[in-house]
Amino acid sequence: MKEENLIFSRPDKKIYMSGDKLIKLFDGSYSKANILNEALNHARVEETDLNVPKIRSIEVVDGKWAIILDYIEGETLQSLMDKHPEKEDEYLNLFVDLQRTVLSKKVPMLNKLKDKMNAKISSADLDATTRYELHTRLDSMPKHNNLCHGDFNPSNIIITADGTPYIIDWSHATQGNSSADVARSYLLFYLVGKENLAQKYLKLYCLKSDTAIQYVQRWIPIVAASRLVKAPESEREFLHKWIDVVDYE
Repeated sequence: MKEENLIFSRPDKKIYMSGDKLIKLFDGSYSKANILNEALNHARVEETDLNVPKIRSIEVVDGKWAIILDYIEGETLQSLMDKHPEKEDEYLNLFVDLQRTVLSKKVPMLNKLKDKMNAKISSADLDATTRYELHTRLDSMPKHNNLCHGDFNPSNIIITADGTPYIIDWSHATQGNSSADVARSYLLFYLVGKENLAQKYLKLYCLKSDTAIQYVQRWIPIVAASRLVKAPESEREFLHKWIDVVDYE
């Protein structure tokens, strides 16, 4: 792949543009099973009426596995929010409306969110009592089967020139309780230092969906624990603070 076509890079993956295609190239740290599972999650979401890039193929490129998708030309919602802070409320309304649309869908073949979170809590670097309390809280939460994105933030929304929003990066998609996905988005705003925006987002989502803020807040320690498993060192202290708010009953 040509470096001049590189548009995004992380230690474990690189994303290139090639004409009307986007090439997501994984390094050797990714197992074939995880890459194929990501592609399968994405393909299943494609079967809804959501605007998502279409997968064209799964290939080996330069000796590495790659997912080839449609390239969607536009700006991320995060970029637009950064450029136009005066439009924060407008963009936040769009963000919440898009998330509510996602959460209204059903994709019955996806993995269950509760199963994924229980496994991550078991793997988290937490003492046995805290893990027990988190498992108990998770098991007590209502079982739903809504489409959950798993990483819904403004960087994963692309707005095209005509204003059409596309939602990308479905690698963490599951089916489960909508409020778990909302709790994750809330934490993601906090993790990038946008505490005021996080609070505004949560209030707006709960107002529009007629959901009690306290109900979403009950998910936050669970979501924080599930993120702790692969969290960078810079996030760990923050996540532990949220986990520590578990009510011991």
